[in-house]
Amino acid sequence: MITIWKFETLVGGEFKEKFTLKMPEYAKILTIQRDEKTNIPCIWAEVNTDNETVERHFELFGTGHEIHYDMGVDRQYLGTYQYQKGEFVGHIYERHN
Repeated sequence: MITIWKFETLVGGEFKEKFTLKMPEYAKILTIQRDEKTNIPCIWAEVNTDNETVERHFELFGTGHEIHYDMGVDRQYLGTYQYQKGEFVGHIYERHN
């Protein structure tokens, strides 16, 4: 079945520069926004619930923070969200090794 799922980007209730999410294989990222009910930044993705779950790796960079360019790492920009009325603006990339 094809549906849309929400994935929270916090790890143990905390922001992490690098984090991993388990998603059905080939999940298509649709948007990144702060969930207004929970105030938690989330990724919404179109998924096929019949697909096997795989780990996907992400990185979070704040505006003005250094983006480390590691050799052999390919990053794809996914989206930006604002947190705490713009006190923090986060930019999420998917990391492909």
